[in-house]
Amino acid sequence: MAETGLRRFRHPRYWPTWVGLGFMRAVSWLPLPVIALFGRALGMLLYALHAPRRRVVHVNIRLCFPELSPGAQARIVRRHFRAFGQTLLDIGVGWWASESRLRRVTRFRGREHYDQALRENKNIILLAPHFLGLDIGGIRTSAERPVVSVFRHPDNELIAHVMHRARSRFGAHLVEHNKPFTALVRQTKKGMPLYYLPDQDAGRRNSVFAPFFGIPAATFAVLPRLAQMTDAVVIPCVTRQLSWGRGYEIEFRPPLKDFPSGDALADTTQMNREIEAAVREMPEQYFWLHKRFKTRPPGEPRLY
Repeated sequence: MAETGLRRFRHPRYWPTWVGLGFMRAVSWLPLPVIALFGRALGMLLYALHAPRRRVVHVNIRLCFPELSPGAQARIVRRHFRAFGQTLLDIGVGWWASESRLRRVTRFRGREHYDQALRENKNIILLAPHFLGLDIGGIRTSAERPVVSVFRHPDNELIAHVMHRARSRFGAHLVEHNKPFTALVRQTKKGMPLYYLPDQDAGRRNSVFAPFFGIPAATFAVLPRLAQMTDAVVIPCVTRQLSWGRGYEIEFRPPLKDFPSGDALADTTQMNREIEAAVREMPEQYFWLHKRFKTRPPGEPRLY
């Protein structure tokens, strides 16, 4: 009989993962300002040691903020690594902290946009861009009302198990990313808000080249289809890491207007424009470690 639960992860190959998870859980008990100090130091260590990813961030910032001087661009890169390091340690709070503590270290902004859609019994898609705090934002939002979301299965089975259990601990319904999105449609039609992250480069399949910071970016064109199939209102949901361990702010922004329009390029352009506006408010907190412009239109040179 196959072992279930955590017992199946007793093999020595999982021991380093257990050590890492144990460290994360121990750190999660510390006050957030203390976690922030360690996390920012960790981020600068990663900045110093991980040259390939440091270069990716530099390229992204240079492409998206050409109006800034090289010195100003470099400062954003360093701030990004500090914020990323803090997020790596903060994430344990999202995964293991009690609901009461999670509520204390988070706050909502623009809640009226979300609440109004709920009161009107509308189907809801939360457009959640890849800001560093999105994991805590998703878990905290599901504590208010369970959401449905996509789960990308990590290669490490133990991490996948812990991550899945953490993200679903308040009732969230997680759908594997390689499954047909009919499951997302079904749950959204039942009234479960969809916490959706459509802003990474997934190649040419199901994508169009829509401008992001003025650069053609392979943009997943599924959000307009989901909105049309579920007759849902699309509400941008941005999670902001507050300075020096003061917690996280989850902001609901006004619903997208005239969305979807039936034009995939126009719709993805509108989505990217909304994300870009949020990024400009806190450029260091977007997930610049990702090669957002990896896929290029035919004939264009590689950027990384």
